[in-house]
Amino acid sequence: MHLDPGAGLTERFVTIPDGRKLRTVVAGEGPGPLVVFEAGMSAPAATWSHTQHAMSAHTRTLSYDRAGYGGSDEDPADRTLERIVDDLTALLEAIDEVDPVILVGHSWGGPIVRLFADRHPDRVAGLVFVDATLAEAMPPHNARITAWSMRLMGLLARFGAQRLIERTSLPHGFGPEITDERARIMLRDYACHQAMHTGAREAKHIGAANPTMRRLQEKGTPPVPTISVQGGRVDRGMSKLRPLLNQKAAVLMAAVPDGKVVVVHGAGHAVPQEKPGPVHDAVLEVVDKARRGKERQATRR
Repeated sequence: MHLDPGAGLTERFVTIPDGRKLRTVVAGEGPGPLVVFEAGMSAPAATWSHTQHAMSAHTRTLSYDRAGYGGSDEDPADRTLERIVDDLTALLEAIDEVDPVILVGHSWGGPIVRLFADRHPDRVAGLVFVDATLAEAMPPHNARITAWSMRLMGLLARFGAQRLIERTSLPHGFGPEITDERARIMLRDYACHQAMHTGAREAKHIGAANPTMRRLQEKGTPPVPTISVQGGRVDRGMSKLRPLLNQKAAVLMAAVPDGKVVVVHGAGHAVPQEKPGPVHDAVLEVVDKARRGKERQATRR
């Protein structure tokens, strides 16, 4: 399915080895490194529209619809964390992206890029976690609630309650930097039955992924420039969880040689849509550090 990605962005379809087509959105030129945006659960590539366009002025960028979202083919297999990372790996190989990339993961995108980095540390030039899902946020009870809420949102979307989905997911609305056109594109691909149905397929496997998430957090990430951008606003129901997650993010970043945490006090979980500026700054900082590191390596040779 073709979907207009918005001004300055280009849609391309990539066929992975099993024959499925994944819809990608690309923008930017230059030597790189390529910045790959990984969206959250129930979220298509379009949720990165504003950020990707802004970052494309500085480097090459790619976002994509995971299987079942937007214009990408559905996957008949279970959408486990491991299967999702298999697809990301296949996508990068299909486009012959051999140089290390910078991975930016929001929400469920966090465990995805963390597992990719664990499997392929030599293919990672930098990491940006944006209010990434942590194992501490998904004990069995929370995992069940998340899966149930995705199914409910799918029913709401089927019966035309897109505005309710928007208000539930973005109770504080879009930040003023995001144009009406970008917001429309994001909601077109997000506030729909297809996205919520696919999100429910992914959410079904959160509980099973928790041990893997804990193992990855304990092991840590590769020694590359890494920033964790955390929401700072304590939304309803987050009075205990928000401080816990931000403290855990600080601990994880302290274990990375070049890691740091940025807390965005005016944003909740939807940082890229509410307060995209700090996300942009973090990505640019990691891009700059990755480039300088590559230059130092070239000088030593």
